[in-house]
Amino acid sequence: MEERSIPAAGSSSGGGRFVVWLHGLGDCGSANELIADHFSAAAFSAARWAFPTAPTAPVTCNRALSIASVLLYPKALGGCAVFSGFVPFNTSSIAARVTDDAKKAPILWIHGGADSLIPIQEGQDGVKFLRGLGMSCEFKAYDRLGHTLAPYELEYCERWASENILNDEHGQSLKMKKGGRQGSKFFCGAFSFLSK
Repeated sequence: MEERSIPAAGSSSGGGRFVVWLHGLGDCGSANELIADHFSAAAFSAARWAFPTAPTAPVTCNRALSIASVLLYPKALGGCAVFSGFVPFNTSSIAARVTDDAKKAPILWIHGGADSLIPIQEGQDGVKFLRGLGMSCEFKAYDRLGHTLAPYELEYCERWASENILNDEHGQSLKMKKGGRQGSKFFCGAFSFLSK
């Protein structure tokens, strides 16, 4: 796993914020390390970043890890950011496995209207599923965006995380909006986030 200044478990350095960026199919963690440079807000100044690389293996299906991380992780998570993703499972079978803690995680779902690999309808359906579970889910569409990651998506994500999940530069807990919860331990998504 590629890491950028990640202290040992239980360490209190870095402001308690931990970001794990999950790469897409055919990519690797190290190729995504520059993404951290797009997150320059004070709330991210002491964040620790990890860019894991999935092992090379034959692929028989391609699924979105970020939303599965939030819905299936056994502990409380802080939130999730999904970029051009979709709900990768039979929604009726997974709904019963989603815990009350998971349902408290705020979600940001960003999708391009010109995405030919994962059509925007997949994202809209995923958001509908999450809202049906009672989760807070913001959907942000960019009409001309294809299946790629653009700097303006990262900027929007940074503002959203700063406003909805993270503590400010003085360590004060920000007021959660749109049903988010304070005291979150992880922010999982296309990246995962460990905060206080």
